[in-house]
Amino acid sequence: MKKLLIIMFLCLSMTTFAQEKYEVTDADYQNTQVEMADKMRADGKIYVLVAIIGAVMFGLIGYTISIDRKVSKLEKEVK
Repeated sequence: MKKLLIIMFLCLSMTTFAQEKYEVTDADYQNTQVEMADKMRADGKIYVLVAIIGAVMFGLIGYTISIDRKVSKLEKEVK
């Protein structure tokens, strides 16, 4: 019961952190530049960012595969 209440309060509190609505103008639709990415690419930092994201994803995938193998091994031992 306590866990259910905590989950319910967490779900209700998420609505308080929602973004405010901003009016979308025609200039927003015509914007084709991504200033942050262009700046990072010009400085050469975008490649560092891509490498970090790749390392994190590789680690998560590797961890998931190792956990899956361990669980499969335990399931076979139980049978």
